[in-house]
Amino acid sequence: MTTRRNFLKTASLASAGFALGSTRLNAASYKQIVGANDKVNLACVGIGFQGGEDIKSFYRTGLANVVALCDIDMGAKHTQEIMAMFPNVPRFKDFREMFDKMGNKFDAVCAGIPDFAHYPVAIQAIKEGKHIFVEKPMCRTFLEGELMIKAALQNPKVVTQMGNQGHSEGNYFQFKAWKDAGIIKDVTAVTAHMNSSRRWHDWDSRIYKYPEPQEMPAGIDWDTWNMAVRYHEYNDRYHRGNWRCWYDLGMGALGDWGAHILDTIHQFLELGLPYEVNPLMLKEHNDYFFPMSSTLLFRFAARKNMPAVDITWYDGVDNIPPVPEGYGGVEVDPNIPPVAGGKLQPQKLNPGKEIYSKELTFKGGSHGSTLSIIPEEKAKEMASKLPEVPKSPSNHYANFLLACLGKEKTRSPFEIAGPLSQVFCLGVMAQRLNQKIEFDPVKKQVTNNPFANALLAGEPPRSGWEAYYNV
Repeated sequence: MTTRRNFLKTASLASAGFALGSTRLNAASYKQIVGANDKVNLACVGIGFQGGEDIKSFYRTGLANVVALCDIDMGAKHTQEIMAMFPNVPRFKDFREMFDKMGNKFDAVCAGIPDFAHYPVAIQAIKEGKHIFVEKPMCRTFLEGELMIKAALQNPKVVTQMGNQGHSEGNYFQFKAWKDAGIIKDVTAVTAHMNSSRRWHDWDSRIYKYPEPQEMPAGIDWDTWNMAVRYHEYNDRYHRGNWRCWYDLGMGALGDWGAHILDTIHQFLELGLPYEVNPLMLKEHNDYFFPMSSTLLFRFAARKNMPAVDITWYDGVDNIPPVPEGYGGVEVDPNIPPVAGGKLQPQKLNPGKEIYSKELTFKGGSHGSTLSIIPEEKAKEMASKLPEVPKSPSNHYANFLLACLGKEKTRSPFEIAGPLSQVFCLGVMAQRLNQKIEFDPVKKQVTNNPFANALLAGEPPRSGWEAYYNV
């Protein structure tokens, strides 16, 4: 377990905040290569679960040739569908070998892999001049986000995209149009919520050590699975999606769903980084995996002509936030008492948000779900004043591939997705420490807690992975 004492002794990357380094990436000279029939040659790292869904989505666009498959558990049940779709495509267990042997045969990389694994694959791709699509959240530590943004800016011909797919759907274009038209203005507060059951909700929060090692299934390259993080002996409570539960490896409910709920709010309200993150409630907090329920308050300062904004995040099946009068479409269980002074306590509230401005209140869902003005009477009053919302010219996968071909720009590049992901990194730090984080958004340092300041960088990379952090 990482303690304050041993962490501060070993976190050499995190002295005085952290050093970003001054060495530019030696990326190969970029030369755009278009495959047959104007297609992008795509190498895929992670071919099961979400990674597999990403590959299918890229393939359906008709803009990609899948030329390499990589997975540390190649041949397992959850990889069979993709392997069957592309039976003659070369296969690898280690992405580094894939780059070594096939780097001259692909133009872009998609990475549908665990949160802690995003950084090394993305940096390798950018170093070699390959376009990179990486699933959300973009990074697991604040420093990783900073270095990924820096690398992308140093190599502007490399196309980057984070996989918050709703950023290419209705909510993206509606939010922008309503913001530009002055419909969304003077926002002061947002409530965001994701109250579905999570993998760790059945675990014992009285945990006092990491899981005991188990016999490893045949065929897994577990050393590569661990990437740059401290080595974790094999246990099925880490593998196949369970990594999301652990502070060492994943970003919990906030990192998983925040990018689908708060993305347009963060971008179009130009929120940047918060000056404070306060864990208002953490149920069954422990030092290893995420709380059963969390309420987090993110405070953002005034920007330009926009007022300060407070975002309150709720997760946990028993931590459903109150909704405003006139919300509509909510089932109410009279046997459940109201919380936080709310007049309604929904039996179930879909993932989404409520946005409060000085004049209007909006409700919205997740991913590409569009906003509604509430209550209904106000929506009818505003109907004639709403601007026309343009249609999306491409979904998120086609947007990435078209950007690789020089025909569009990505909507969630690292310079946009990175600060959003760093907001989640600060939220996870507040969860992990169960302490308020006071943060300087300009100096990018925690000002009230040296241990939290060291956590911005995380532990030093595992032996053999140090070069990835020299950006």
